[in-house]
Amino acid sequence: MPEVQRRDLLAGAAAFAGFATVGLLPGTAAAATRQRPGALRPPSLTTGDKAVVARVDARRALRHLKVLSDEIGWRIAGTESEHRAARYIAGVLRDLGYKVELQPFPVADRHLADIRAKGEPRWQSSASPQAAVASAEGQVVDLGAVTEVTADLKGRLALFDRVTGKETEQVKAAVARGAKAVLIANVRTAAFPERKAATFTPTLNENVSVPVLGLAEYHGARIRAGARRLSFKVTHHSGLTSYNVLASRKATLPNPGGKAVIVSAHYDSVPGSPGANDDGSGTVLCLELARVLKRLPTQQDIRICLWGSEEYGLIGARHYVKQLDDAGVARITGCFQNDMVATSHPPAGTYWLLSVDGGDNTTTAAVNAAAERLGYADQAEGPVARGSSDHEAFHERGIAAGNFSWRGGEAPSQLEPIYHTPEDTIAKNISLQRLQVSLELIGCAAYEVARQK
Repeated sequence: MPEVQRRDLLAGAAAFAGFATVGLLPGTAAAATRQRPGALRPPSLTTGDKAVVARVDARRALRHLKVLSDEIGWRIAGTESEHRAARYIAGVLRDLGYKVELQPFPVADRHLADIRAKGEPRWQSSASPQAAVASAEGQVVDLGAVTEVTADLKGRLALFDRVTGKETEQVKAAVARGAKAVLIANVRTAAFPERKAATFTPTLNENVSVPVLGLAEYHGARIRAGARRLSFKVTHHSGLTSYNVLASRKATLPNPGGKAVIVSAHYDSVPGSPGANDDGSGTVLCLELARVLKRLPTQQDIRICLWGSEEYGLIGARHYVKQLDDAGVARITGCFQNDMVATSHPPAGTYWLLSVDGGDNTTTAAVNAAAERLGYADQAEGPVARGSSDHEAFHERGIAAGNFSWRGGEAPSQLEPIYHTPEDTIAKNISLQRLQVSLELIGCAAYEVARQK
């Protein structure tokens, strides 16, 4: 055996031999071998698993989620709210000792409304780009799901239930009766009747002289429950730049090929939603795993990537992948994409392993193997075919990638009823137990891959 290779093997063996208990409190290492939360059987952990499981803590991750979801709130692509989140994430990762880059890219304009009602928290919705960019205040008149109006609306705000495809007719009818603004509350779809409707952007066939807002079903319900007087301001956000937050640390053992494992999530949210589960949960999973993995020995580089502007077409991840040359693509052994990993919604008891083509790859195989070792195999399902998240961009370049999340047991399309709504909050939609399971599964799986040459 060549002397250099022999030294590498000895160094690796020494590094892996005793690291599992380094930096742990008394009793913590032993606790790592206990039956995991919600598991049906005791675990059978590798040394690497023990190092991860003994360190990951959903309660630590929750501290970051309180900042992102409770303090910053909605994090809309390219706007200051998303930038605040990017700065926070970058600061956490720098403090952990990672090399951090903010990767900019342009995104389209946004028309957003900040809304206030007495006794209610601040609301946000999208606004129509074909309508006036203005402020308004007044009493709301509830008109329901109609396209014709006979009531006098002079000086008032008209509230409709959305009649899909007839939004222009609704707006014109209200304007003709003197309304100074139009509010259209979204309605549930036939495809997903269990899901509350989110905010939407009203697309009109012609320009109108008053502001037009696309409210969530939740907002309409709150108005009808008594929030009858509103004030709002529509802002046209233009010339926008979004950012990917890219953090990395080098392998601690020889890595001549520059191989790297990516753990990722998107940190933006849809208008009006504080995005606790979608995808604040995935974001804070990445931050907690960054803390856990920062000093553990690896044969591969660790990259922690938080994507901007996922909600408007996977823009951040696609930009990142587009910048990679073929050599850069070849160095990535797998991308573990975490999107909605902590919902407390009762039917979402299945941890889905999703690949774009439904095939097994490095990431899905690693998570399934980790689930088996941890005792979570009965909760994990897949891989099954599904895109609609940032793993698509990696799959398109031939990089092994999976999307991992908690969803209903019937199919991965079964999401919580408050998906993409103002109720996606920590209080209403976060399970610390499910977040802990997600941390352990992804932590053990990604670390197992990172330990390989």
